[in-house]
Amino acid sequence: MATDIKETIHAVEAAAVMGLLPNRPRMLALGEPTHGEDTLLGLRNELFRQLVEQEGYRTIAVESDCVRGLVVDDYVTSGTGALDEVVEQGFSHGWGAHAGNRELVRWMRDHNDGRPASQQVRFAGFDGPLEITAAESPRRTLTALHDHLSARVDADLLPCTARTLDRLLGPDGRWTDPAAMMDPSRSVGRSADADRLRLIADDLVALLDAQTPHLIGTASRDERDRLRLYGRTATGLLRYHHWMANASPARMTRLVGLRDQMMAHNLLALAERGPVLVHAQNSHLQREKSSMRMWEGPVEWWSAGALAGARLGEEYAFVATALGTIRHRGVDAPPPDTLEGLLYALPEDRCVVDAARLAAVLGDALPAPRVSPWFGYAPFDPAHLAGSDGIVFVKDVPQE
Repeated sequence: MATDIKETIHAVEAAAVMGLLPNRPRMLALGEPTHGEDTLLGLRNELFRQLVEQEGYRTIAVESDCVRGLVVDDYVTSGTGALDEVVEQGFSHGWGAHAGNRELVRWMRDHNDGRPASQQVRFAGFDGPLEITAAESPRRTLTALHDHLSARVDADLLPCTARTLDRLLGPDGRWTDPAAMMDPSRSVGRSADADRLRLIADDLVALLDAQTPHLIGTASRDERDRLRLYGRTATGLLRYHHWMANASPARMTRLVGLRDQMMAHNLLALAERGPVLVHAQNSHLQREKSSMRMWEGPVEWWSAGALAGARLGEEYAFVATALGTIRHRGVDAPPPDTLEGLLYALPEDRCVVDAARLAAVLGDALPAPRVSPWFGYAPFDPAHLAGSDGIVFVKDVPQE
């Protein structure tokens, strides 16, 4: 078995990853089984650098707030801001504190310095402005969309004035109350103001679409893309808050599904610009349904990758990352009867595995699922092998 598996592996290089695929995908998704490990972030950074230099990729999208990500993109393309402030303000979930993300931003700025816009690399967050405990107020994106349209179209076309919008939004704290995640009655998402705001957001997005020919002559491609991002995010947040206020048993299933739907819409918009490398947790990128157990019980939903892949077909590729140990997190050597255990027995510290060939080698004898001893690490599900284009295996993840 070890000899057969050996024939399916390659060095972790862009050429090896691309060699597993029938053509260059418009969206290459690289998953990770845990967050915040600089070993995995460094591997992602090197793969992106090679994809830029060898395959013509120009965009990287990471699992971080899509609106905050604009701060990073402005920095890497034009030098706006200072590196320390950019990584602090431009990432959500605390990701800016990780050295691997800081190094990515620094390299992208250095790469772009002196290059024309057509040759520059771009950064994007593709997550919504959401945390597991709360969702952001729609104020930032809804106000930005309204302000931009106000400066470009007749005021009579707008669904409301800026003053009315501000009054309906009210204090941001009523939107971001963390108690609302556990108690639907604490959510403002089904109030009369929220219902009115959903209609206003829909009208603003419709107006943006209707004014596309005019905007092409008055706004740059980047400005138009940013306006569409504001529209997607505002409507997505209002929809998310609406379902936070729902008390049905399907509440959490709707919420996790809506988050990935927002992710998918952002990714598809990025893919319109050209090939993009996406980096996020495996469960957000896999083709199969995702699942997890929450305080209200188990939930299942279609991931951003499954949704985007359904639209892109063969132009979507998913390469999962699996790993052997994270000893500083209590994750020791994997049992030999698991997929990670089979790969851990190989001499390579890192390798790219041809998922299709490995599935053929294993046949119906799938390895046992690995059980995680730490909540922050999700082992690769061997049942997903056939739905993956490849697996990056990292034998040991040391503490940095």
